[in-house]
Amino acid sequence: MKHVIEHDLDHADAKRAVEAAIEAYSERFSEFSPQATWTGDDKAEISFKAKGVSLKGILELTAQGIKMDLDVPFVFKFIQKKAIAVIEEEVQRWVKKAKAGDL
Repeated sequence: MKHVIEHDLDHADAKRAVEAAIEAYSERFSEFSPQATWTGDDKAEISFKAKGVSLKGILELTAQGIKMDLDVPFVFKFIQKKAIAVIEEEVQRWVKKAKAGDL
């Protein structure tokens, strides 16, 4: 599933916001073993486990937003929207902090 979290931050602030969100998400939901590996300046591979299955995706920073593409097996489509909503909530919280200069 593809999803975009819109923002109006510059690249550096957007990356700091995403990194802070990933760190906070990892602490808050450690039972899901979240992982993020930056593969470039604007792209990260993300993964977490749910119900014993590893879910993977790509997170990409663009000028218009933070693009997420989460690969969810058909059997787990019922958790896809919830997973995206939780990730977006965490990212939005850090985007607001970055806009306020609190990062």
